[in-house]
This record gives sequence, C-alpha cells and structure tokens, in this order.
Amino acid sequence: MAYADLRDYLATLDRSRKLFRVQAEVERDWEIAAVTRRVFQRIPERDRPGLVFDHVKGSDIPVTVGILGASREVYALALECRVDEIADRWAEAQDNPLEPELVASGPVKEHVLLSDQADVTALPVSTWTVGQDAGPFLTAPCVVSEDPETGERNVGTYRIQIKEPRKVGIQLSNPTRDMWTHIRKNEEHGRGTRCAIVLGADPTIGLTSVARIAYGLDEFAVAGRLRGAPLPVVKCETSDLLVPASAEIVIEGEVMCGVREPEGPFGEYTGYMSDSGDSFVIRVDAITHRDKPIFHDFFSQMPPSESSTIRGTGREMAIYKHLTRDLRMPVTDVHFLHAGGGAAFLAIAMRKKFDGQPLAAMWGAWSVDPSLSKFTVVVDDDIDVRDTFQVLWAMSWHVQPQRDVQIIQQTPPVPLDPSLAPADMARAVRRGQLASKVGIDATRKHAYPARSVPPREHLEEVDRRWERYGLDPRYLASMAGAR
Repeated sequence: MAYADLRDYLATLDRSRKLFRVQAEVERDWEIAAVTRRVFQRIPERDRPGLVFDHVKGSDIPVTVGILGASREVYALALECRVDEIADRWAEAQDNPLEPELVASGPVKEHVLLSDQADVTALPVSTWTVGQDAGPFLTAPCVVSEDPETGERNVGTYRIQIKEPRKVGIQLSNPTRDMWTHIRKNEEHGRGTRCAIVLGADPTIGLTSVARIAYGLDEFAVAGRLRGAPLPVVKCETSDLLVPASAEIVIEGEVMCGVREPEGPFGEYTGYMSDSGDSFVIRVDAITHRDKPIFHDFFSQMPPSESSTIRGTGREMAIYKHLTRDLRMPVTDVHFLHAGGGAAFLAIAMRKKFDGQPLAAMWGAWSVDPSLSKFTVVVDDDIDVRDTFQVLWAMSWHVQPQRDVQIIQQTPPVPLDPSLAPADMARAVRRGQLASKVGIDATRKHAYPARSVPPREHLEEVDRRWERYGLDPRYLASMAGAR
C-alpha cells in the first residue's frame, strides 16, 4: 500500500528499526551535520538508520535526515520492495508512469503564509560545512518547474542557499539540467520562471527528484507508479504549478529573469568544497505547510553520504536497465562505488561471452549519462562489485594495463570534479570544457588456476561455530567479505 505521506513512511522505518530519534537538543549551525557524519562513518551501511532530531535549538520543527539513503535497505523500504527488486521497480515506473491526481486541498494547505509572512529563515536549515559553506543550504529540495512551451513538468533536486527571508539562491550545475532549459526559454521572452520547492513528501518524490528521468517524463507520474497509486497533488497559491498535497512544506516563488548573484561555496558530494560564482535567484512569494511540520534534509558532503547512496542507486538502476533490457547484455550487477560519490567510479559485473564485450558494456553505460563514470571497471560475474576489496583484487590480477586499459578523450566531465583546473572546477560543464574517462577490462582473459582459499563449506561451518572460538562476534560480518 502506498505511503500516505512522509509521516507514514517514518512510522514504517521506526517499525523496521531503521529510524533513530535524537532526543537531545542540538544546534542547527553545526551539530546536526557532525552527528550525522559520525553515524555514517561509524555504523556499517546495512545497519545504518535514518535520523530524526526532535529538538532543534531555536525551532519547534524537528529535522529528519538519512531517511532515503542511509543504506540500500532504507532505499528499498522507501520503494516498499526488497533490495533485489529495486531495478525492476524503477524500470516498471519509467515504462508505465501513473499520472498524478488533482485534489481540491490537502494537509500542505493547513497554513498559508503570503508575501512578507513567508520567511524562509524561520525554517531550521542547517549549516553543513561549518566555516566554509556560504551559509545554510537546503539539501533535499524537490524543485517543481514547467517548460513554458510544452507545459511539461520537471522535478529536480538542486542545492539552495538561504540568503534573506524572501530570497534564496539556486545552483544548477550545468545546462543539461531540465530546469535550466525552462529558465532559458522564459528569459528569451523576458519572463521569470515560476517554481515551487517541496520539502518533506512521499519518499518516492525525493527519489525521483534526484534520479535522472528522461526530459518530458513527469517525475510525479514516475513516483505514482513507484508508490503504486496516483500521487494526490494540489495547485500552488501563487501559480498554477502542482505540488504534493501531503507535503510537509512548500516554498513558492519565481526565478527572477536575468538576475544572477553570488552563490556558494558549498561542501559537495566529491568531498571537497565547490567553487562559488554567480547563479540564479528565487524570490519567495509564499510558504504553505502542515500543522507541526517536519523539515527534511539530505546528508551530502564527503562520502559515504546519503546523497551518494541515493544518486548512486538511482543511476545504477538506469544503467542496469539499459544494459540488460535495452542492449540485452549478460550484465549481472552494476555499482557506483561510494568513494566516487555515486558518480565517478562504476563497477560492472557480467558473464562475458566473448572478448571485447566488456568494452561494449562500458560504452553502453557511458551512453546513459556521458558525464558519469570517469572510471569504469568491468569484472566477471563471480566478483561482488559491492565489495571494493574484490573489485581491487580483480583489477590487480586480471589486468594487463597495455592491453586492458582504455583512455577515452574529449568526454564530458563529472559535475564539480575537483581534479579539473581550480578556476574551471564548478563551471567546467557550463563552458563546454571536456575531460576524459578510463575503462578497465578486469575480466579474466584465459583460464585461471583455482583460488587459494579454504573451501566455502569450511568457511560456512566456521561461521556457524564462531562463538566457540572466543573471538569478538562483530568480526563475523567482516569475515564474510574475505571469502
């Protein structure tokens, strides 16, 4: 059954022991970021919970973070499926979108603040990289806009800098972003671009907002199929844009025509500070919200992070679908390594049928989004691409560099890649600068000797007997990765 709203989803996480409520009072200016960082560093991914900070100093609005991408298990709960069903769920949603349902009103209309009543600085917005971010940023906004020529809706997640009570900055990393197209078309006619910033909605909204959905395919309709029921939507107060009826908070506004102001820097998913520069500005015209709203954020910055998990998982599903369903390749799994922020390092496992097929798989993956996968490694299907050690082992012993490493020139760079020249870093794609990719065929090219490890049945028997050896039980989980 589809989640009714964010609160229904949080209750499910709680029942599944995937949610932890921090009852201590915390500071939004530094403490939320530091606590979340420690949770992602110290708790293994499969055990990592989403967080709710119930008492934020200076605010009566609780903050929730990590609830969509603490782990793949949490991601699967958001889609109401098993982890091994995620790919099929995404493929079905994009092949058979389900249009949203317009309703007269909804919980998000319980409070309506217009004009000067609408103050974004009243929200408990965190500072994520203290001393280096330009200020507090929204990290989980689902920004709704429309193509002025076709009326096609887009929902995307972009970082938003809080500037003044009725002014925020929005950063679109490159012209391939759908909202950039909407702004450009409007500015050609001297118009601003109406938009709505949705905070805290049905979990499928956040996942589709982050995912790369084909231009013209409605994210609300994809979310409808993901959740298994049409998404109830209501009309905004200051425009005809539609937003989820059960959202926690909606900020309505307009990207001002021709206006650019300094935006950033911000601690990005690469693990480094992004560049600053002039970017678009949104005038805030209204805020609507529920009674006792919940404020939703993503945890970004240095991986491992929530944003890396969400982006990486969604991109994995798109590439897996393309390789297996569209190209009919014998690919068994794809994975964006967390160290690459869900963008830079892709591992592909396949049951290779002939030499050269791994390179074809690389080109197939690159065709889905040419800016991703700076490093792409293809391994045999007996290598677990989600175990970084196994991927590096295959690269160490299945590769002859002069034969198996390809360097592809003149490719779009990964957005915000700090390995580019510093002055070109954040705006490289916008100016058309090109980069390069590395493809590594780490499959076996001939028959190999047997592996030098104990038989699997012996290892499994030791697992069952582990406690009798007197070793710390927590080492059992780590032992599994060395098989």
